[in-house]
Amino acid sequence: MEITVKNKKYIVEDGVYIPTDLNDYPDNPDESTWHPKKICTVTIDENFPFLDKSFKGKFLSNFIYTIIFLLVFPLQKIRYGLKIEGKKNLRKNRKLFKNGAMTVSNHVYRWDYLAILQCVKYRKMWFIAKPSNLETSDGWMIRGAGGIPIAPTLSAGRKFNQAFDELHSKKKWIHVFPESCRWEFYQPIRPFHRGGFYMAYKYNIPVIPMNISFRKPTGIYKLFKVKHPLITVRIGEPILPDINKKRREETERLTTEAHQQIVRMAKISKNLWQPMAEE
Repeated sequence: MEITVKNKKYIVEDGVYIPTDLNDYPDNPDESTWHPKKICTVTIDENFPFLDKSFKGKFLSNFIYTIIFLLVFPLQKIRYGLKIEGKKNLRKNRKLFKNGAMTVSNHVYRWDYLAILQCVKYRKMWFIAKPSNLETSDGWMIRGAGGIPIAPTLSAGRKFNQAFDELHSKKKWIHVFPESCRWEFYQPIRPFHRGGFYMAYKYNIPVIPMNISFRKPTGIYKLFKVKHPLITVRIGEPILPDINKKRREETERLTTEAHQQIVRMAKISKNLWQPMAEE
């Protein structure tokens, strides 16, 4: 199926469901379409607790994950009809994940990180978050679910790196949204920023590409006139970094291969965007 989007040809396999008008999105793939109200100010400097080890922080994290595991996961299946494909790619490669792993996916709806958590079987994870998101009403949930904000300064950057060094030493898993911002129910795959992939190279851990795709509401969802699409997550084959090669060369390869694999899982024959963002 061929579609023209802003004078570009976009080709997907027959049967692929595109739930929104692709012409309605910005020309800049990094321009945010989500503008939540700012309710507080969060200072992210060298004193910011990137890993909050306080009693309050630990309690919040345990509380959030209890709610996620017991309530949100069942609701995800009910609300979005969540289907997960490709679990065998995790099972057959589990020996590769003994020192941790990095999952990456497109960023397309509010509960997408929670869907990734369901794919990895109730494993607690950490993810890179936009600092401004901590200043919204979702900020406390983002922190409790494992969100670590990007450091805006060099001094804060050292603490940011130390936090992920500690997580890696404990063989924890990390998630990255390399598209940089969320575009609600956007079906094409936008360019990936390579910054997150540097961690995979630095820590010598596999990158697991995951694609979030959409299905047309049918059955009971159609009966109740559900307006949002249903969700399918496809798990790809792990991509291993080669630490014997130069950092920039390898991070660019990891970025490109992850993007290409996600495009294939999305059943896109000709994507609207190049694999890697210009930086």
